[in-house]
Amino acid sequence: MVLKTFGWSFAVTALGLAFAAWQWGWEAFGVVLILSILEISLSFDNAVVNAGILKKMNAFWQKIFLTIGILIAVFGMRLVFPVAIVAISAKVGPIEAVQLALDEPERYEALVTDAHPAIAAFGGMFLLMIFLDFIFEDRDHKWLAWLERPLAKLGKVDMLSVCVALIVLLVTAMTFATHAHTSAGHMDKSTTVLLSGVAGLITYLIVGGLSGFFENKLEEEEEREHEEEEKAKAEGKPVSAVGLAGKAAFFLFLYLEVLDASFSFDGVIGAFAITNHIFWMALGLGIGAMYVRSLTVYLVREGTLDDYVYLEHGAHYAIGALAVILLVTIQHEISELITGSIGVVLIALSFWSSVRRNRALEAAGGGSSGDKTEVTSGV
Repeated sequence: MVLKTFGWSFAVTALGLAFAAWQWGWEAFGVVLILSILEISLSFDNAVVNAGILKKMNAFWQKIFLTIGILIAVFGMRLVFPVAIVAISAKVGPIEAVQLALDEPERYEALVTDAHPAIAAFGGMFLLMIFLDFIFEDRDHKWLAWLERPLAKLGKVDMLSVCVALIVLLVTAMTFATHAHTSAGHMDKSTTVLLSGVAGLITYLIVGGLSGFFENKLEEEEEREHEEEEKAKAEGKPVSAVGLAGKAAFFLFLYLEVLDASFSFDGVIGAFAITNHIFWMALGLGIGAMYVRSLTVYLVREGTLDDYVYLEHGAHYAIGALAVILLVTIQHEISELITGSIGVVLIALSFWSSVRRNRALEAAGGGSSGDKTEVTSGV
């Protein structure tokens, strides 16, 4: 069962890592491996959400999402999107960006380095908003209870996450302004940081708004479907399940695509905190995306991985760490090994806490992740 579900993912991993080592050496091998683990961990909640929605679809629409959907996710978000970010930030065409990366890696690296403050500010704000919206929400399960309880209370204040993010952005931009006397370019850089950070915040709000729009349309469609079914039953008429299911499934598909794109943002942008090499990035994120597909299929069939209730927490703390790292790298260089390791360690700790919690529940004689009672971890 595991080999059947994850077989393609294992094969792509082996080929991808072997190609990275052969083409670029062991450093590329390590970076691609870290990116793959990071993408899998950050997209774990994506697989859980996808599985919950896919269960409502018929076999046809499930196949559409797992084929066309994965093509959009891998080649659209993980390959085209990083190139687009570099092209826009470095003010070159997307084809030129790829050609530079292939033919003139030194010039490409210089362009990306010059564009890094804009990329880091945009990505830092986007990731920070994901983390803040998570940490300010009251949840049934709390991993770091001593931190999450008071922050959940603060989260009752409307638009607090946006305010905090803007304050962080202002402080970051002002840091460059205070160093204006040491470099003529710093004042311009601070403006770039401010504008790019605002763009990242706006992008997050737009993506969230689109997800909410399709979610509302889906709820309306399901409600209308239910009303028509009840009316048909009352009148003794047969229910046209195919048409109704098809319409609802179409909105489900649109909702899943927007949701999948929004989940992809954190992995793609977080990858810039680890490397600026678009081919390493695309390879690592592509491998990770294959596992997201496999996890989605596995969850639809088994529905067991959601027992690890703290994994979502670990992934979001990793997102928060990447946001901070991206903002810090505007001014200071941080080793790729440190950047990648922080996220992996946080994910591993959250997984270990989830396993320990499950063992404690089993020893106590019951309970599961589906329970709605508040559960906390002492980690």
